[in-house]
Amino acid sequence: MKGAQRLRAFPMPTMTNSPSGNLRVSELAPHFIQSEIRAMTVACADVGGINMAQGVCDTDPPHAVVEAAIESIRSGKNIYTRLDGIAPLREAISQKFASFNGLEVDPHSQVLVTSGATGAMNAALMALLNAGDECVVFEPFYGYHVSTLRAMRVVPVVVPLAGLDFALDVERLRAAITPKTRAMILNSPSNPSGKVFSRSELEALAEIAIEFDLFVFTDEMYECFIYDGARHVSLATIPGMTERTITISGFSKTFSVTGWRLGYLAASERWLPAIGYFHDLIYICAPSPLQYGAAAGLLQLPQNFYSDLAGEYEAKRDVICAALRGAGLTPSIPAGAYYVLADSSSIPGIDAKQKARRLLADTGIAAVAGSAFFAPDERGVNPGENLLRFCFAKKDAELVEACRRLGEYRG
Repeated sequence: MKGAQRLRAFPMPTMTNSPSGNLRVSELAPHFIQSEIRAMTVACADVGGINMAQGVCDTDPPHAVVEAAIESIRSGKNIYTRLDGIAPLREAISQKFASFNGLEVDPHSQVLVTSGATGAMNAALMALLNAGDECVVFEPFYGYHVSTLRAMRVVPVVVPLAGLDFALDVERLRAAITPKTRAMILNSPSNPSGKVFSRSELEALAEIAIEFDLFVFTDEMYECFIYDGARHVSLATIPGMTERTITISGFSKTFSVTGWRLGYLAASERWLPAIGYFHDLIYICAPSPLQYGAAAGLLQLPQNFYSDLAGEYEAKRDVICAALRGAGLTPSIPAGAYYVLADSSSIPGIDAKQKARRLLADTGIAAVAGSAFFAPDERGVNPGENLLRFCFAKKDAELVEACRRLGEYRG
């Protein structure tokens, strides 16, 4: 089992014969291509279609968030902030961690405001991992996590989740650990599957992290999008996990401001200075006036905003899943986030990329090839070739139109 599992590691880029001279791309560059998410967004725009490929979340932001950002611009809050973010936002994030996540963090030494959750993940990985280290990722995975690891010459080791409910396979995880393993990345609720890790699964994962002395980077961006009575649990609240967990979230999805690029993380004061250094090096700071907007959202929005948000998106989920089922694209019902993986076996095409483009041509609906979220198995076969991912974070009118088109579609 252990030998087979090693084949699920992404290979490190190798040096190739390069043209002589200094004007050439890096050794890494030829090994990366544009993500399928971005490629389908471009293809969708070319035909004026409905973009259910990228998680743009084009619903309206809360009024309080927008007005506070506008007022901050007008009042001159347009210069650099401290590298860790403005004090009102860090304090509001600390309060949010305490009330929502059950996690006590010091706003002055354990919180970093970042340029999106992507910026948080990037800075944290740069600060804590080295080239040649191995990092476990759970499949289906978010492609940006894998690509970021590879860009840092850290080896992603893929551990597939089991069955239709994407359950944690503890023995498979244990078999993937080697002396080079330094960390795991956990995404819950998950993009693309909507998987929500249960407390018992998190406790099992924590036991392994402690046993092998591993960091865990948790992407909790979709923590407010939870359905069917499920509950979000932050891994850092599990005994023994506070110091070794880097908890990452953001405002893009919850406040529908994906273009603001505003995220945050919580980490031990042992690690935050190094993480902050690399975030400052790459991004300087998160956009100043937008930080004030996010702080207003955390401080002013009533608690029912979050429960209503979950209820609204649960209804959207049910609508799109019914439409997919009616179109013969059987969905895997997500317990969280705002994506759904659907069976695309009925759509013509030799692989998921072709199927996604055929669906776009036939219906004007853009989805993402499921192969973007899986690695080839031991036989070289990608388990996602008969899957498509649909994002249902759309305004109601556009979602209804997408469902109408799906209702008329037969692959």
